[in-house]
Amino acid sequence: MNAFDNSDFEKHKAEAKEKWGKTEAYKEYEEKTKSYSNQKWSDLVEGLDHIMAEFALCLKNDETPDCVTAQELVKTLQDYITENYYLCTNEILAGLGQMYVADERFTKNIDKHADGTAEFICQAIKVYCNK
Repeated sequence: MNAFDNSDFEKHKAEAKEKWGKTEAYKEYEEKTKSYSNQKWSDLVEGLDHIMAEFALCLKNDETPDCVTAQELVKTLQDYITENYYLCTNEILAGLGQMYVADERFTKNIDKHADGTAEFICQAIKVYCNK
């Protein structure tokens, strides 16, 4: 199952550039990803999807956002973003967590794994960033 629907990729890419195009993180993202092949993009989406599925598993197992497993997954998510896209600081990570629940497109895609997964991730990120 793929939590991230890429059918509107170009539209979302333009929206992201409009919102964050002047930031250092976006400049790093452009530099780091400019030579990515279609296969690399597909692999990245699959990797991110796997992380989201692991969060959903925590939720399904009645774990809490502050449990060790969820907190390790937040670190995994942050490292994955940093390794493949841009330096994901705690500030950026916190913003992503908020976006996962504030933007229904993210919520809908993430919650494909299990209803409430986006909120669970948001809460787990809040705990992680407030340590």
